[in-house]
Amino acid sequence: MISITATLGFAPTALALEYNKEILVEADFSGRDLTDSSFTKANLRQSNFSHANLNGVSFFAANLESANLEGSDLRNATLDSARLVRANLTNALLEGAFAANARFDGATIDGADFTDTLLRPDEQKKLCKLAKGTNPTTGRDTRDTLFCP
Repeated sequence: MISITATLGFAPTALALEYNKEILVEADFSGRDLTDSSFTKANLRQSNFSHANLNGVSFFAANLESANLEGSDLRNATLDSARLVRANLTNALLEGAFAANARFDGATIDGADFTDTLLRPDEQKKLCKLAKGTNPTTGRDTRDTLFCP
């Protein structure tokens, strides 16, 4: 790695991290670049991911109950079977995320962007009852990104 840095003059990007099946209750990942990391089946209840780069991250079957994901970049993330009950997704960017079977009961989604996010129809309907605001990064209305009536 040192020779690459010296030769090319820049540092390589961070390597993806694995936190699979870890118990990380109340962990603080705020502002971190966790691109392509894996939190499969991890217990992340009440953890802080605010303003983190979570692009391509796997939260498959993870417990994100009451987690803070405010302003996070969840583009192309895997949220399949994740538990996002009472999670804060204010101004989060979920474009292209895979969230089939994810549960969002009581989540805060003000300003979240769900463009091209795969959701179950019943979850989409529940989210439409809560949807309001505009994402500050993309300028898209939350209701429009969920195709709310």
